[in-house]
Amino acid sequence: MNTNLSMFADLYQFTMMYGYYKTGKMDDEVAFDLFFRKNPFQNGYTIAAGLETVIQYIQNLSFSESEIEFLKSTGIFQDERFFDYLKNLSFTGDLYAVPEGTIVFPNEPIIKVKTRLFEAQFIETALLTQIGHQSLIATKANRMVKVSKGKPILEFGARRAQGVESAVLGSRAAIIGGCSSTSNVKAGKEFNLMISGTHAHSWIMSFESELEAFRSYAELFPDQLILLVDTYDTLKSGLPNAIKIFKQVFKKHGKPQKYGIRLDSGDLAYLSKKARESLDQSGFYDAIIVASNELDEYTIRELESQDAKIDAYGVGTKLITAYDQPALGCVYKLASEKINNKWVPKIKRSENPEKITNPCLKKVVRFVNEDKNEALVDLIMLEDEKIPSQPFEVFDPIHTWKRKIVQQCKWFELLQPIYLKGGLVYQSPSISEIVDNVKENLDQFSKEHKRFSKPHVYHVDLSQKLWDMKMKLLAEIK
Repeated sequence: MNTNLSMFADLYQFTMMYGYYKTGKMDDEVAFDLFFRKNPFQNGYTIAAGLETVIQYIQNLSFSESEIEFLKSTGIFQDERFFDYLKNLSFTGDLYAVPEGTIVFPNEPIIKVKTRLFEAQFIETALLTQIGHQSLIATKANRMVKVSKGKPILEFGARRAQGVESAVLGSRAAIIGGCSSTSNVKAGKEFNLMISGTHAHSWIMSFESELEAFRSYAELFPDQLILLVDTYDTLKSGLPNAIKIFKQVFKKHGKPQKYGIRLDSGDLAYLSKKARESLDQSGFYDAIIVASNELDEYTIRELESQDAKIDAYGVGTKLITAYDQPALGCVYKLASEKINNKWVPKIKRSENPEKITNPCLKKVVRFVNEDKNEALVDLIMLEDEKIPSQPFEVFDPIHTWKRKIVQQCKWFELLQPIYLKGGLVYQSPSISEIVDNVKENLDQFSKEHKRFSKPHVYHVDLSQKLWDMKMKLLAEIK
């Protein structure tokens, strides 16, 4: 959204930056990984999103005089020279990321930051927010698309989002996940998204009769004529009145480019079947039926299983808020630090095994079967490690007895350079290109991995060298 978010940080970012400055560590070179620990919604995968807004954030890094004065007014930072460093702050290091629309999995870095400690620590909160939120919404949207059997999912959750920016960026993420359009006009303008919408119940109620309301709307929008039919009585009033208007429009203007009804309450499966019967009996075979009302992927799946006569689904609250899991839980952890001109691996140990981090400078390599074009395994490797000759064996980093042989596979690295030495080297794709990337990525995974319920777990393994280093560091901790 081309907004300066430099002040968008937790206080501890500023206190740690101040501490690094005072202790002479601010220019130490470090590497951080951004990743998540668990797929959301019990899904088998996550769709990476949010990189474009991360780039905009980094490009716009700068502090105004009023922002510096605010930080001074807190009384927390006593050394005036610290503020001079903030005034001149910019990103000078390397940043690698998976392109938006890439299918990603727990524990593999989505972003790798390699720069001086002063900068790397500062950008933590903004990166986590942008990537976590948009990846979550994109994945939620994709689950709905997955069960709709090719029927469009229309996103219109702006009024239910947790704030304006969440609504706008959420709309963008929903399109990445597979939604066909958004009702959010600002998102449409900002990101060149298809917008769609009709009218509210208040339009109907503002006229003396439902028929008059429909007639007035039809006069204004004869080619985009979707009428909301449940204000008073769907089958006894709304639907018959809509059919009357369709007949008038056909006679006066000819067949509309798009026309139909929207159901927003009641038993959607039953009402859609009855509506389809009435529309077909009146000769309006291509009139569409749009359904809304607190829909999510579970409701859509049920409606489809009941053979509901619905042509498109309008989804709001439960998509834009990621209703059943409102956070992805991304983390940003120190992986390595350059000491005496040598990279030294760092690891976080925890009583919870899933919270133990993977140390070292790393890359993520995906191996795809050449014959079936099916992803077999993602291997997290040391950054300078050579790709092993095939065939070779991989093993689960927790349950090490679980092993498989990799052979006859092509491979590619997931993390791509975005910034090198502070310079932007990446050309951001269009939204349509990102959507295509999602489709191409998903085509590489088996039906079992994409299963809606209890999907097969995809293999994300550590190379032998990385696993050995991790075990060595854990053994050395006292």
